[in-house]
Amino acid sequence: MRIFDCDHCRQPVYFDNRQCVSCHSRLGFHPARLAVVALEPVNGDFWRLRASPEKQVRFCANSNLDICNWLAELNDENAYCVACRHNRLIPNTGNDQGIERWRRISQAQRHLFYSLLRLRLPHPDRQSDPAGGLVFDFLEDQIAGDGSLIPAMTGHEEGLIAIRVAEADDVTREQARASMDEPYRTLLGHFRHEVGHFMWDRLVRDRIEVDSFRTLFGDERDDYGQALQRHYEQGPILDWQDSFISAYASVHPWEDFAECFAHYLHIVDTLETARSYGMSIDPRNHQEMAAEIDFDPYRAKDAEQLLKAWIPISLAINAIQRSMGQPDFYPFVLTPVVIAKLDYLHDLLHGDMYPVCAVQHDASGQAS
Repeated sequence: MRIFDCDHCRQPVYFDNRQCVSCHSRLGFHPARLAVVALEPVNGDFWRLRASPEKQVRFCANSNLDICNWLAELNDENAYCVACRHNRLIPNTGNDQGIERWRRISQAQRHLFYSLLRLRLPHPDRQSDPAGGLVFDFLEDQIAGDGSLIPAMTGHEEGLIAIRVAEADDVTREQARASMDEPYRTLLGHFRHEVGHFMWDRLVRDRIEVDSFRTLFGDERDDYGQALQRHYEQGPILDWQDSFISAYASVHPWEDFAECFAHYLHIVDTLETARSYGMSIDPRNHQEMAAEIDFDPYRAKDAEQLLKAWIPISLAINAIQRSMGQPDFYPFVLTPVVIAKLDYLHDLLHGDMYPVCAVQHDASGQAS
């Protein structure tokens, strides 16, 4: 995520800022411009862009509880921004805890959508594609009759993504991470992984172009339920580190793709942040580890260009984390097999492998 400038006074501002600390302008994120813009009130719910006074906008309906700072066009019939309009079930807003959870979830969701917009990836909602569009349910945990907790499940099915609301709490999420022996677990990671499943549907399955996918990831026709049960009963396959970015990626080709998609977004978005701050790596006496981000990571020419910068920078940040007694910032190893998968993802997401075609789904969820 890059640093933005207040387009009224040039003060540095950030993705989630609501007000400029210099000129005190109200700020909002304009999805069509992919920029944070300074605003001034017109009347009622309408605002004018200070840099373009002829342009009027309104805030997403979720701004009422300070959930969202994104803008919508005046002529848009939907009350929500391009991210929030994908939400179907929202967290409980009847108490402060629920509102704070929703704020954290929304922050991660908007960060995800920034990447989807930067990469120009498909994200139809259920209004444009009722059976297969992207939609989110944020699910609360339930209490069983005996008083025990029934945790909500995070997952994906035909465009419907479920996110467990309780994971917006750091303690709950850390307990889940430790119990599942995961090196990394975040709300943003959940969003990126689950949307990876949706992107497989859209960019691989619906294009009926799976041969190249199966060459790298394996045959997705293998029984998913059995694969998942085997993983939880027996653990990951031996030597999974040689071919997979994570133990969970070894469960099934679908999970492998979703994990690689998430990591691709981790890499390009973090490199954009590093570039925005002017970061470069030039270790003394180790010129082979030098790296400079002199390109737009979201428009990289190939995965090799990304990884030549990513590997040295991630190693340096890992070392800084250890110096502070913190776990590694990026606790993953990019083997040649994993790099080949990321290269496939890069070509797929940038449309180099085959042309994009619009796909609608009928009531049964089948592509047509």
